[in-house]
Amino acid sequence: MATASFLQSLPSIPRPFRPPPRASSHPHAQPEPPEFPTPPSETTTSADKFPIEKRRPSEIIRERRRRRRDLPEPRNLEIGWKRTKPIPLEKPKGYVIMDFLGKLAGLMEGGEFGSAALLAKAGEIVAERAREEAEVLMEEGEVEGRMVVELGRVLKLMEMDLAMLRAAVKDDTAADRLRQAQARCRQAILVARSF
Repeated sequence: MATASFLQSLPSIPRPFRPPPRASSHPHAQPEPPEFPTPPSETTTSADKFPIEKRRPSEIIRERRRRRRDLPEPRNLEIGWKRTKPIPLEKPKGYVIMDFLGKLAGLMEGGEFGSAALLAKAGEIVAERAREEAEVLMEEGEVEGRMVVELGRVLKLMEMDLAMLRAAVKDDTAADRLRQAQARCRQAILVARSF
């Protein structure tokens, strides 16, 4: 009883509209489509007389197809061990100087060089050895004299920066001198590479 009174108290939910069923002989029969008036035959044009030309394929597509046909055959990649580009195995003329200076630059960049006095002494030794090697190359006629003079100038500036690093008291000044010496060392490497 209580359930029936509760259901009667709920508002009624509207149901969707359904048209009344048509009277037909078959229960699953399709409704007949409405009949539209047919236009007179003068208004329609036959397909043979219609003034529209057929669509032609685009010129861009034709160009692409033509280019693909003109391409040469791809290379035979079965021979994988042969190199197409030769690798230069010859070392540059100043590679020994570059090696010395590169090791000194690595020592300076690592920051584990002991003290500033030891680094300055190592820089002097490397600079002296680089000058000797440059003089040997100049005597053999492999390097011009002006390049050796330029290398000597840059090495002298690097030695001066290392000497000022040795004399530096403040940490900021020492760091600035070290950066300057590293820059001079890289510059000397570039000069030696251009031999």
